[in-house]
Amino acid sequence: MAVYEYKALSADGRTVSGIIDADNPKTARSKLRKQGMFPTDVFEGKGQVGAKRSSSRVANLSREIDFKKYFSRISHKDVAMMTRQLATLVGAGVTLIESLTALTQQVESEKLKLVLTQVRERVNQGSSLAEAMRGHPTVFSDLFVNMVGAGEQSGALDSVLVRLADYSEGQVKLRSKVLGALTYPIIMIFVSSLVLGVLFIVVIPKITKIFKDMKVALPLVTRVLIGLSQFVVSYWWVVLLMIAVTVIGFQRWVRTEKGRAIYDRYALRLPVFGRLFRLVALSRFASTLATLLRSGVPLLNALKICRNIVNNTVIAAAIDQARESISEGHSISEPLRRSGEFPPLATHMIAVGERSGQLEPMLIKVSEAYETEVDNMVGTMTTLLEPFMILMMGGMVMFIALSILMPMLQITQSIR
Repeated sequence: MAVYEYKALSADGRTVSGIIDADNPKTARSKLRKQGMFPTDVFEGKGQVGAKRSSSRVANLSREIDFKKYFSRISHKDVAMMTRQLATLVGAGVTLIESLTALTQQVESEKLKLVLTQVRERVNQGSSLAEAMRGHPTVFSDLFVNMVGAGEQSGALDSVLVRLADYSEGQVKLRSKVLGALTYPIIMIFVSSLVLGVLFIVVIPKITKIFKDMKVALPLVTRVLIGLSQFVVSYWWVVLLMIAVTVIGFQRWVRTEKGRAIYDRYALRLPVFGRLFRLVALSRFASTLATLLRSGVPLLNALKICRNIVNNTVIAAAIDQARESISEGHSISEPLRRSGEFPPLATHMIAVGERSGQLEPMLIKVSEAYETEVDNMVGTMTTLLEPFMILMMGGMVMFIALSILMPMLQITQSIR
């Protein structure tokens, strides 16, 4: 199916525009008439809505192209906002087709607007909302699709969408906290590299020329600095090439099954960041499992979804062991405890929830406890990183200053 943009008159005489899926323009016009609209312009969706279709090549070339449409991406925040709006519309009693139509006109992301248009068309043809969303796995995850499907089957789609919106917004906040903790050191490293590059390529070679002209014996620190400067000036392209090869090689290695397993194992053992990664994964696991269970998704299916969202193969393997244990009639807490990847607090609270029949509330408490700890760790790391980066920058500046000042002092003494 192709995607067509249209401009039409609604039943009350208003001018409306949007996107529709169809095999050809004639089918697109027929679909619009069935929806109670009179199409005035229909053309393949490559230009602005409302532009007149022309067979002339000049007219096609003169059509304004929206490059943002092709380079924009659908963020987690866009999906979270869309879910909240859909929950509000469905909860207010608006039909699903009307809700999707309103969302298509409401969202700002062109790609998300296109996806919602295709979802609406499939629902209008008789498909369920979950099945329509399943055709867009890059936008709607297995968690999203399974929760929507459970809500449709139970007749509580509005309640499930509210839980899904709460979960999506919580994950966006959690992601923002972790990225926020890493933003400052990344910016400092970039600025430091830029400053050092200017010093080594522009400033230090000029000072080195002065020392060479004076033919004085240079200290070891100065000779090291001059050697580094000459290497950077002569072989800067080698440095950049080595960095690029290292980064690309590391990314490809991590994508392999063996490389991913080794990386995830050592990532959890890092001095400070290892605990942060573990807490983020466990908080995501607990909140996701609680949301799925409260929405009516079976436990085995819920665990299968959870293993894919923790983003760590070591913790995912522990969840797989729990699934096997449950399928054999055992509890969920015992295999998680034996794995050694889940802290005693989590396994103990899960065990209590299983015995009392309050597993979902206990999982939410586990998620809240770990999310609070993540907040505290991020705040502490942000506080400690600033002086650490300042000390590191000060050390580099001191090294350069001593390398330049020491020979200058020697020259001054020799003149005296």
